[in-house]
Amino acid sequence: MTVLDNRALNRATLARQLLLDRADLPVPDAVAHLGGLQAQEPQEPFVGLWSRLRAFDPAVLSDLVSGRSLVRTHLMRRTVHLVTADDVVAWRSRHDAMLRQRVLGTYRRELEGVDLDELAAAGRALMADGEPRSAAELVEVLAERWPAPGRRPLGEMVVAALVPMAQVPPRGLWRTRAGVRNVLLSSWLGREIDPPAADGSDPAGRALVRRYLGAFGPAATADLRAWSGLAGLPAAVAGLREELVAFRDERGRELLDLPDAPRPDPGTPAPVRFLPAFDNALLGYQDRGRIVDDEHKGLSVAGERVVLLDGRVAATWNVEAGTVAVTPLRAFSRPERAAVAEEARALAAFLSDGESRGVRVGTSAP
Repeated sequence: MTVLDNRALNRATLARQLLLDRADLPVPDAVAHLGGLQAQEPQEPFVGLWSRLRAFDPAVLSDLVSGRSLVRTHLMRRTVHLVTADDVVAWRSRHDAMLRQRVLGTYRRELEGVDLDELAAAGRALMADGEPRSAAELVEVLAERWPAPGRRPLGEMVVAALVPMAQVPPRGLWRTRAGVRNVLLSSWLGREIDPPAADGSDPAGRALVRRYLGAFGPAATADLRAWSGLAGLPAAVAGLREELVAFRDERGRELLDLPDAPRPDPGTPAPVRFLPAFDNALLGYQDRGRIVDDEHKGLSVAGERVVLLDGRVAATWNVEAGTVAVTPLRAFSRPERAAVAEEARALAAFLSDGESRGVRVGTSAP
């Protein structure tokens, strides 16, 4: 079986994630191809798409969120994702059990004795009028019936797990600060969520496997599980095996992939790319060695924004008083500094509508 080293996997990841060459895709197609973007920080998807698409206009993304073609909702790993309306309708029921278990994993003691089906029904009934509500407003009513768990466990179970919700604008719009307000997903989209297949087959699981491999492969089943949070996908993988090709990584793990998906030559040059906080290019794997060194792998879960240099995490970045400030994780050569500064200037211009091109690049690793 062919062995793919980390550099080969890196270039495949960059190609699938639209980070090797910026794509000419429409925004909804890009979001669908990526299987959604992690979006608990509302402004981060704008940077993620700017780094992936040519001539990206943030107003287009805002219009798609306002127009309900793209939706902010709890999905993979119980985190807020920006996904297409079609995908959330097709995928949400496949995530139901995982979402419940993840909340229970945090609040099992607090929620002991609560009939979750009754709580879900009460939550749906309360939200049935279509009025957007914060979790606090929802819990204020539900806590009258279920006072024991406490407001946070009750709110997280209802909003993030039991009742499929959409986070409504203005949250998630370009340069807009707004709190989270929720409505029923079915009410927001004007259609019901697809139910699980009555015959026990798993079409949603198979679709998730194909979509994941298209955006992240070649990958192990452990990587797929790390991205989705779902434990029950091995059956879907088994059902697709005849459609897939297999490789090994340097650790000997089996990697699966779509046969015609891009796997560029490992020597393909990789441009500088600035990634937002919690970008799935890092979080989408159990083994992140293809893109980040072991000593820095905690940066992604800590919410640090990172810079890719030759396809690997080489710096963090932030914005300070309109200036894109880059903190190297290793020493940069003069050409590397120049390349990072050039991309940082373009990012500063994007973030400021051209009013700033301020950049500060540190001279050595901290």
